[in-house]
Amino acid sequence: MGVIKELIRTEADGTISFGDYTLASKTKKDNFGHGGDSYKIKTFREITKLERNGLFVYESVPGTAVCGLDMTQNGVTFQVEGPEDAEITLGLEESTEYEVCISGGNAGTIKTNLGGKLTVSVELETEKQVEVKITKK
Repeated sequence: MGVIKELIRTEADGTISFGDYTLASKTKKDNFGHGGDSYKIKTFREITKLERNGLFVYESVPGTAVCGLDMTQNGVTFQVEGPEDAEITLGLEESTEYEVCISGGNAGTIKTNLGGKLTVSVELETEKQVEVKITKK
């Protein structure tokens, strides 16, 4: 996969890919249109953050590259890559239980807080994708 040099893009399957963890300074792109929504990306080696229509969607510390982000009523799936382990926070439905699978393994059930945020830790190595699947219970 590698980094997303254009910062954010639409894939042929209708998903989006975003993030460049190799950048030394914060870089952003605003008003990226996809599926009738407007996205804003901020990314560099320390953080990657995505917003949709002004609302929080994704944040990783340190920065990551995400491929094939697919958000539905039932959850979210994506592949993530980065230079080191990352803490990833997603904006989902508030006070809802989700089953978390990382690299095909069940990582347990997590309930979102009142703000709808769910945080997971993912073990990463440069140029190796890790699949994350979060499904509403």
